[in-house]
Amino acid sequence: MIAFVSGPVAALAPDTAVVEVGGVGMALHCTPGTLAGLRVGEHAKLAASLVVREDSLTLYGFADDDERQVFELLQTASGVGPRLAQAMLAVHTPDALRLAVSSGDEKALTAVPGIGKKGAQKLLLELKDRLGEPLGTGAHASRAGVGTPAAAGWREQLHAALVGLGYATREADEAVTAVAPQAEAVVADGGRPQVGSLLKAALQSLNRAR
Repeated sequence: MIAFVSGPVAALAPDTAVVEVGGVGMALHCTPGTLAGLRVGEHAKLAASLVVREDSLTLYGFADDDERQVFELLQTASGVGPRLAQAMLAVHTPDALRLAVSSGDEKALTAVPGIGKKGAQKLLLELKDRLGEPLGTGAHASRAGVGTPAAAGWREQLHAALVGLGYATREADEAVTAVAPQAEAVVADGGRPQVGSLLKAALQSLNRAR
């Protein structure tokens, strides 16, 4: 089992970080929130979870052990694979997920791409006794904000992610401005901007500008 990966960040992509370990580049699938805290050339230590399939070995990276633990617990629910578990953590912090499950917040789960109303109801039942209560203290409280990293400041997270991917500050500013109407429309409808979706839209706008 690989518990964590530590070393300089060799490369960043919209959903992947490559960390050099002993001369070998380890590719880890990460959420936009985790990627936003990484910089090429700087040292990083990511909690890791190795998902073994008959035809693949896939490594997932997390900002801390709590994220990894929740990622693995989510997959104990029927129908939840690593991709969906990661999508849930891209939209919600671990504490926000605990709060959603403990309070029966169906709307919070349907905010995750790939989860419909019936799926959310099923997950609430299956996960109720598995995730536990929100920790609500220390780093978890500050990260949870008003529910998700995106709600706590999607502009800052998106900008940091773009700079981390190697874009100049000016380019990142322009990309954030380009997707702002999309994010503001979500907020106006009572939703929460998803940094993952905004990052993809921002990258598309940057590619069109080149």
